[in-house]
Amino acid sequence: MSIAQRKFFTEVAGLVDSSVVVVTSGGKRYSGTLVGVNPESLSLCLADVKGEGDKVFHRVFLNGGVVAELLSVEKPFDLKALSERLEKVFPTMVRLYEDNGFIWVMDKVKVTEKGVVEGSGPAAERVQRVYEHFVSEAKG
Repeated sequence: MSIAQRKFFTEVAGLVDSSVVVVTSGGKRYSGTLVGVNPESLSLCLADVKGEGDKVFHRVFLNGGVVAELLSVEKPFDLKALSERLEKVFPTMVRLYEDNGFIWVMDKVKVTEKGVVEGSGPAAERVQRVYEHFVSEAKG
């Protein structure tokens, strides 16, 4: 598999648990939360779906062969900007792993777009406060 293919699949997988709009080759539109992707066929599973005519479905499974467009509705989380903010508080102790979707602080606190997911103690609490302030500014 080429680097471009891996990046493509990483991008699609990164949309899981976010709001999307899917347009089928037949012109039907579905909006909901992407909860699953089959990387081999690009078949999709959407949750809490609003279809045409405001029909609501608990789950919709779409064969990859009929998916014409997959549109991301949410603005992606700016992990790079968060790492720059953390760098101001923890100089030279922040490493960004953007392709993997996380930041390491002091080699012991792991931060993702969901906040601190690994680590504890005063450093982790400080990282969490910086994260929360960053998120509240972004929603601003």
